[in-house]
Amino acid sequence: MTSDKPTMSESSLESTTLRKVAWRLVPFICVLYVFNILDRSNLGFARLRMQDDLGLTEAMFNLGYGIFYLGYLAFEVPSNLLLHRFGARKWIARIMISWGIISSCTMFVTDQWTFYGLRILLGVAEAGFFPGIILYLSYWFPQQQRAKMTAFFMVAIGLSSVFGNPVSGAIMQYLDTVLGMHGWQWLFLLEGMPSVVLGFVVLTYLTDYPKDAEWLSTEERQWLVDRMQREEQQRQQRHNADRLGAILQWRVWLLIAIYFTVAVGANAGGAYFPKLIEAQFTTASTFQIGLLSALPPLCSVFGMTLFGISSDRRNERKGHLATAALIAAIGWSLTAWAPSPVVAFTGLCIAQTGMMSMLPVFWTLPTAFLTGAAAAGGIAMINSVGNIGGFLGASILGSFGLWSMAGILLLGAMLVTAVPNDSAEKEA
Repeated sequence: MTSDKPTMSESSLESTTLRKVAWRLVPFICVLYVFNILDRSNLGFARLRMQDDLGLTEAMFNLGYGIFYLGYLAFEVPSNLLLHRFGARKWIARIMISWGIISSCTMFVTDQWTFYGLRILLGVAEAGFFPGIILYLSYWFPQQQRAKMTAFFMVAIGLSSVFGNPVSGAIMQYLDTVLGMHGWQWLFLLEGMPSVVLGFVVLTYLTDYPKDAEWLSTEERQWLVDRMQREEQQRQQRHNADRLGAILQWRVWLLIAIYFTVAVGANAGGAYFPKLIEAQFTTASTFQIGLLSALPPLCSVFGMTLFGISSDRRNERKGHLATAALIAAIGWSLTAWAPSPVVAFTGLCIAQTGMMSMLPVFWTLPTAFLTGAAAAGGIAMINSVGNIGGFLGASILGSFGLWSMAGILLLGAMLVTAVPNDSAEKEA
């Protein structure tokens, strides 16, 4: 019997389908990323007491902060290729469970060598999570909506600090000496275990591909499958970048260079923001430093959301990316100049906003010309090699000071101008 129901128009079907996909997937992966960032960056808070408790020098602690990236870099590309092969549900669950366990085990660190070893293991465990999510979003959202959705996912960076910094400060202040444990030991335990629990939730909640989305109607599911296949075919025909060898293209290495600059600044900020704030507000308690440390990430939540929406709406990538990098450079410059604590703190807010606003726009660029295994490998390659900047960031800031951060972000803005226009355009 034929249904009398009118068929939905193409635009209405697109709007309804993508809204359902966004509400089903983006808030959940945002929560996952909150704990990913929290378990990686809480070391910046722990250093306020952990460094002295373990008798580590500034150089030792900076090396431990950056050595995370040795394991991370080595396993990033293989991890993303395995996700492409086995599906996001199983692989992201594996990543979260292993990183949550290892992050919690950081509470058992006793000296520089156990510190270094666990940081390397944490990098191995976590490798592939972020590029895997970027790849996963490219399975579900057309290029035209991807900067906005990437921004919504990446507000987790800001949210993890907005909520995590005050919580971290409170844990370290109020649980110190409870059951004979330091506050930083409680910090790693209480912020690591939720990731393990969420890993098991991933196994039951996440859907690998649009064709498997039983929570969409048959019509919605078929529209999404057809749309994503059509975009993939267009990329293959236009850029011939569906094979793994495509990751050796020069434009991939240009994106690596750009990402290197923001990785230096962002990871140096993660390592030093609590300490920089403590140096400006010398009478503040650990909990108060946590509250102050929440403001720069809160500013970045608004910035990256606005940049992502504006970039999609204006059909423009390069200008938004370069502008965000310039804003970050200005912010670091204000902090370096610092005639007063208020100016220094304002500079940190501006720097964080600029750096984080680069990311949702930046991550639309690889998936604009890479597809298939090349997209899996290319995204991971950009993230892993570019994150050498994360390995070096804390040491660069510690050795060369705040002006070096401003110079590196300014270099990033200049490199953006060399991105080919066809790599920064959205598919029609």
